[in-house]
Amino acid sequence: MTHAEEWTVGVYLTEEDGTTKARAVLDNGKTTMTGRGRARCNPEDVEIPAIGDELAASRAMRDLAGQLMRAADRDLAAVGAAAPSPPRTDYGWPEDRP
Repeated sequence: MTHAEEWTVGVYLTEEDGTTKARAVLDNGKTTMTGRGRARCNPEDVEIPAIGDELAASRAMRDLAGQLMRAADRDLAAVGAAAPSPPRTDYGWPEDRP
């Protein structure tokens, strides 16, 4: 059985008063999910916007990844598959992990 879909993720960043906020929005054509992240520049540090963007975006994508994993776990449970024990805290295939 062949299956193909295209999911899109958009990352949207805003910065105001030393705080960068990010939204990572996943659209799979049927539903959307939104991850959120933020980064704040320490007032004693040099402000480098690119670093705030990277931190906030990565946090938003990590939030989104967690939501996807929890949705998959719920869907697995709904079809009778056992939930992982302990709950998942990492992602990917075991051989991909450091």
